[in-house]
Order: sequence, then C-alpha cells, then structure tokens
Amino acid sequence: MSEKTIGSRENRHERDRPWIFRTYAGHSTAAESNRLYRSNLARGQTGLSVAFDLPTQTGYDPDHALARGEVGKVGVPVAHLGDMRALFAEIPLERMNTSMTINATAPWLLALYVAVADEQGADRKLLSGTTQNDIIKEYLSRGTYVFPPAPSMRLTTDVIAWTYSEMPKWNPMNVCSYHLQEAGATPVQELSFALANAIAILDEVKASGAISDKDFPKAVGRISFFVNAGMRFITEMCKMRAFTELWDEICRTRYGVEDERYRRFRYGVQVNSLGLTEQQPENNVYRILIEMLAVVLSKNARARAVQLPAWNEALGLPRPFDQQWSLRMQQIVAYETDLLDYADIFDGSREVEAKVEALKAEAREELERIEAMGGAVAAIESSYMKQKLVESNALRLAGIEAGEQVVVGVNRWTESEPSPLSTGEDGGILTVPEHVEEEAVGAIKAWREARDNNAVKSALAELRSAAAEGRNIMDASIAAAKAGATTGEWGATLREVFGEYRAPTGVGKSARDDGAQLSDVREAVEAVSSKLGRRFKFLVGKPGLDGHSNGAEQIAVRARDCGMEVVYEGIRLTPAQIVNAALEEGVHVVGLSILSGSHLALVREVMERMRSNGLDDVPVVVGGIIPNEDAQALRAMGVAAVYTPKDFQLTDIMADVVRIVEARLDQAA
Repeated sequence: MSEKTIGSRENRHERDRPWIFRTYAGHSTAAESNRLYRSNLARGQTGLSVAFDLPTQTGYDPDHALARGEVGKVGVPVAHLGDMRALFAEIPLERMNTSMTINATAPWLLALYVAVADEQGADRKLLSGTTQNDIIKEYLSRGTYVFPPAPSMRLTTDVIAWTYSEMPKWNPMNVCSYHLQEAGATPVQELSFALANAIAILDEVKASGAISDKDFPKAVGRISFFVNAGMRFITEMCKMRAFTELWDEICRTRYGVEDERYRRFRYGVQVNSLGLTEQQPENNVYRILIEMLAVVLSKNARARAVQLPAWNEALGLPRPFDQQWSLRMQQIVAYETDLLDYADIFDGSREVEAKVEALKAEAREELERIEAMGGAVAAIESSYMKQKLVESNALRLAGIEAGEQVVVGVNRWTESEPSPLSTGEDGGILTVPEHVEEEAVGAIKAWREARDNNAVKSALAELRSAAAEGRNIMDASIAAAKAGATTGEWGATLREVFGEYRAPTGVGKSARDDGAQLSDVREAVEAVSSKLGRRFKFLVGKPGLDGHSNGAEQIAVRARDCGMEVVYEGIRLTPAQIVNAALEEGVHVVGLSILSGSHLALVREVMERMRSNGLDDVPVVVGGIIPNEDAQALRAMGVAAVYTPKDFQLTDIMADVVRIVEARLDQAA
C-alpha cells in the first residue's frame, strides 16, 4: 500500500503538493550564472530565483564610476539583451517559473526577460514568475532605490497594469518584508509595514484607473509577498498565520474582494540571513532548518516557494555545493517526512490562537498610525518607519551584547573546535575574480559599438516621451531592449525625467542616551576631544552601491551615543565624495562599511585619495563581510582595523576606534 494511500485514509485528504524549491543565485557573468542555474535545476530545484548585481539593480552599466568594484559581486550583471540571452540560454522560459529580485529597475529587467521570451517564441500569456518590484521597502532597508517615491510608485503601477493584460500568470509585485526583518523589524513591524506597503501600491493602482473596477479584484489576486522567518519559531509561525488573516481582512474590507481565491496570502520566503554567524558557522545549518519549519509546518499559512541561505553566507558568497546542501534540506522535509500528509497541525491550539490574535491587534494599531500619517509613502518621507527600524535593530544588538538574547557560539558557549567546513584553498566560500569587472567593461563597449545606435537613440527618445507624458513605459522599455539599449541608458533616461532621491537615514536620534557600558568610552572620547581641542569627529561612509546600511546605521548611532560627532550621509557614495567629506568636515577617523564584497577595490581607491589629499594622518577602519586574506590585504593598504560580523560588541568597537585615534595623536606629537 502506498504512502499516499495511507496518508489519505488516515486524514481524509490528498497529500499536499510541495512548495516551489528555489535557490537565490547569480554571480560573475551571465554565462557563469546560466551554468549554475542549469546545474541547480538538474539537482531538483523547481524554480529560478535570480540575484542581480548592484549596478543592474540601480540602473548603471559596468563602466560607470559608481559600478567600480561592484560588478558581478552580489549577483549577475545584466547590462543588455545579450546578457539576458546568455542568462537563460537553454532554459525554456515558457515552462519556467522565474523570480527576479529587482525593484527600481524592475520594468527594465522584465522588458529584457520578455524580449528573450519573444525570441524563444514563448507565449507571453504562459510566462509565470515574479518581479519583486517593491520600491517602498528599498527606501527602508535594502537601499536599491533610484527615483523619488512618486515616480517610483508609478513605475510599479505600470508593471502591474501591463502584466495584468499581457502576462496574466505573472506576479507583478512581491511585497517584500524580508529585508525589513534584516533591517531589524520586529514581527509586528514586519506585518504592519509590509501590509501598509501593499495598501499604498493597491491604492495607487486603483486611483490610476489603469485597471477597471470590475477587473481590480483579480489584479489584487496577482499580488504576492516575500517574507522572512527568524529563530523564534513559534512567533514566526504565528506571524505567518496573522499575515494570512490580516491580508484576507484587508482585501475584503478595503477593496471589496469577494472571491476567496483573490484574497489568498500567497508568499515566498527566504529565511533569516541576519542571524547567521561567522563564529561556529556550522551552527547555521540548524538555524536555517528551524527557520524553514516556521513557514512550512502550518498548512494554512504555508509558503508557496522557499529559498534558503547557505551555512556560510556570513563568511562570503556560497559555492554550488553549499547551495545544494540548502536545497537538499527542503527536499528532505518535503519528501522524506510526512509533513504534507496532514491538515494544519496548529488549528485548535489555544497558545497559537492567542499569539496570532495579539500580533494582529498590535499590527492593526501600527497600520492605523501609518494611515493617520498619510500612508506608507508619507511614513517614509517623514523617516518614521526608518527610525523605528533603526531603533528596533539597536535594541536587538543591545540584547545580544548584554547576553539577554542568546546566540550560541557568539555570546554563549564560544569555545569551539576549528570548523573543517571553512578550510581548504577556497576558504569555504566562492570568490568573484577581479578580472570579471574588467571583462564586463570591455564587453559593454563592444556591445555599444556593434549595435545600431540610431535605433537605440530613437527607442530611448520614445522611452523618455512615455515617461514624461505619463504613458505606461513597458512597451517602450521592451522596444528599447530589443534595439540594444543598456541598463545604464535606461536608467539615465528616466533619471533625466524623474530625478534621483536620497532617502532619510533614520539615525538622526540616538537610540541609547545612557548606560553604564558606555561611560568608559564616553570618558575616553572626552579625553581625546580635549587633546584634539575640539569634539572627536567620526565619518561613517558607505562607498559604492551597497545599500545594506544596517551596520553603518548602528555604528553611527553608537558613536553618537558615545559622545562623538558623527558625519553620516547615507548610502551610495563614491570614494571621491567620501574623501571630500573627510576633508571638508575635518574628521578624525573614517569608517567604511561594505557588505557587497567590493571592499578591496573601493578601499584601495579611498586610501589613495586620502593620501593624495594630505589625509595620511586620518586613520581608516573598515567593516563588512571580509575574508581573512582580504583583511590582511586591507591592513597592507594602511587600514587601521578591520571588523567583521564576529565583532558584535559595538561599544568595544567604539573603544577601539578611540584608541586608534589617540595613538595617532600621540605619535604625531
């Protein structure tokens, strides 16, 4: 008798279908990423999840000054139609479910995808997948926004409206609370901020009139979500049940969606990367499994698609084997256990019901506050939501520092045997060679020379007109893609029309105004300030395109708490801008935060510019996900100190920075 038959007889229902198995992947070049995708599909992955590099995400070509050091580091560079062809070579798009983590440039990457699908002869109405296309959370967490909120919301609406008629199986927006949790959001904040985000987008679509009132419920049904799950297993599982119930409530009461199918909370998930540790990294395997269970055990709130980080992502870029290990974790839970044989095992639990109701009540209160401010966009522009995330993250870190929040191997049971997983020639991670960027720069120049530039100019002129006149930009974007326009040219064209934007940093207020742990450092800051003859000044800089600003924000907040004057201008600065700020502000130390793997190239340029501007005496410290050999290389460049995720005691870092400045001061004397 089959397992399926047994399960059906015992529980009076068919075995549930597994979720889509994904691996978030892409690096170096389109051709290399294509090989990785086909290999992962052969190993049993059932959907693609494309990671794009930062220049692609922010609308720059590989030869732009801001792309320096970033090409191919955190994802695949896609600069034009040729790259998109190479990315999906031998992969039939009509039969593939593709998720693209892309936001500010989502219309452009979707246009390139459609152009390749057209070349393959695919029926657009059969194309299935997702564009994240969630610009609001970019202002709060990930940082890959380009344009101001109003035109950005319009671009999101354009994608939703165009796909509704042209690609009805496509999910045009994946409301992303994943990065909110990575930025420090509590479960209540993840619920309320994500739902406020979805409300803002749907209100915009409805007000635009791009979709008729009759068709609007069906359009609501195409909105999906992308969430996070952390280590507090019960809370995270209850959060997912709260999400499903709140979304059903919003769809019914706010938008009058009567058909239950269109009110379903459809979500994919990548579990928490914020909690992965550099120390004892083998422990991360257990963390990832526990976090995954939070989103698959409850049938009524089960994820539709799951992608898991790899055990070594706190160390660097995972290798194919590491990604396979995470894929196997999903397959074992889905196929070797009896999880899918049962109805929801949490129905009827008083504890679960009480927790879900408590989360819903708090989330409704937060949603009402945001609504009173004018909605999610207003709460971004006032920096309310950003400040709340910075405060929550500061409290989380303070709990870890104080030992109140236990992290095994970090603040408890820190004695450890050396991990054999991270030994070997590659150091346990995948490294993108520096020649990748040089080759990409050469390739983009060759592409421009080989195309019909008159056709490109004409297509970009039409794109500019569509943007300026308020027409949907998707058709013009697809035409530009087919003509051979580049990602940077698409981005530059829309920058001319819409302008650029710098979001509030959220660090305007100190998170901690007192505390015994800070007193010694404050006294040291006062002593050094007295020697300097003015207040100790610390510049915190984010060079390049890395938008993961959590670390920089927390360093800036803690430095201010310690009595330092802090210069922090947010993300996406060139080395030249950072060095110019150091010169103009007369700072005593420069701290650079880089998590994209581009530290060698960017720090090298900063150090060279510091020397040429006579700032040799100003120490530079660097923080990020930095392998040991790279840390040695940075010190050889003259960097005074390197901090990685294992250095979680922020007050200790502040004390170290004060000692470095005082030593330089004494040396000069």
